[in-house]
Amino acid sequence: MARRKKQKKQVKEALDLRTFEHAEKAEELDAAFGDLALPSFFIDSIAGAYGAAASSILEGIAQAKDRPVTFRANTLKSSAEEVAEALRTAAIEFERVPWYADAFVVPASFERAVWDLDLIHDGKIYLQSLSSMLPPLALAMQAGQDILDMCAAPGGKTTQIAALEPQAHVTAAEMHAPRADKLEHNLEKQGAKNVQVMRVDARELDEFFSFDRILLDAPCTGSGTLIAGCERTLKGFSEQLLQKCARSQRALLDRGLTVLKPGGYLLYSTCSVLPQENEDAVAHALKKHRDCELVALDKAEDADGNPTVAAPFAELLAQHDIPVLHNEIDGTVTVAPSREYEGFFLALMTKKR
Repeated sequence: MARRKKQKKQVKEALDLRTFEHAEKAEELDAAFGDLALPSFFIDSIAGAYGAAASSILEGIAQAKDRPVTFRANTLKSSAEEVAEALRTAAIEFERVPWYADAFVVPASFERAVWDLDLIHDGKIYLQSLSSMLPPLALAMQAGQDILDMCAAPGGKTTQIAALEPQAHVTAAEMHAPRADKLEHNLEKQGAKNVQVMRVDARELDEFFSFDRILLDAPCTGSGTLIAGCERTLKGFSEQLLQKCARSQRALLDRGLTVLKPGGYLLYSTCSVLPQENEDAVAHALKKHRDCELVALDKAEDADGNPTVAAPFAELLAQHDIPVLHNEIDGTVTVAPSREYEGFFLALMTKKR
């Protein structure tokens, strides 16, 4: 019996991602922040993309080692008032977040004490970075809507969506079995009963499905979450990872805009500050999907003076001190890494009716 020939593994052609050249600024950054030991492709990219503001990104990465503990009260099982009282009882110092009533900031020195709280074991709080709390707030959800979280595990934003709009019908997609198991565990622990988990690759969602709101918090390089001196955050951070993530991001955005209902909104986010994963991904998607357009997250009114769906989020940005970087697409938001915030990107798109 003849043996089958082994099929050669198909090698995917590399994406033609943008490269940046700003030799003078890159050399300046290397001289000032060389001890951070960051890859040259990253330094070149932020030098070319952000110019003088690139220094603030590296300063944020240096400060990140002192980042405080942040979490939100899970209003499906508790309240911000109950959480605040429990923190006082445990003699844990805290601050409230002015732009999100359910969010708390605790000094890093109290991290062990937070983990010892019954609140965390009972699912009454969820540890989550401040930056990652922003996308669900920008999604402008309403009761009764069909909402998709395309890359849901481990469930931080999914459970936040469920808490913000408990009368919505939420579908959480996750393709990897161990991560889907973790997602289901967190949903149960947080009491998110309006969420259905779909174990599927969101890039292959059938066009039979359609959604009013979609959150695509895409897998990314995590360049916005780098921490100086932390090998865990730098492990695997490379141009090869950037290629892999950019390919996945474009496929996910393509499918997300395909299954978005006319008149619906998709919020795209990453925890990266690299334009190749952010502005370039959005531009690529909108070039392909001519029936979709960007909705400015930083403007409360449209050209005719009418309030937009993004008005509450635009007011949040205008009224509070969130470290925002200027980027290449007006209306999108790049949060700079800092002591309090991870680097993040947000863009809101709609499908025309």
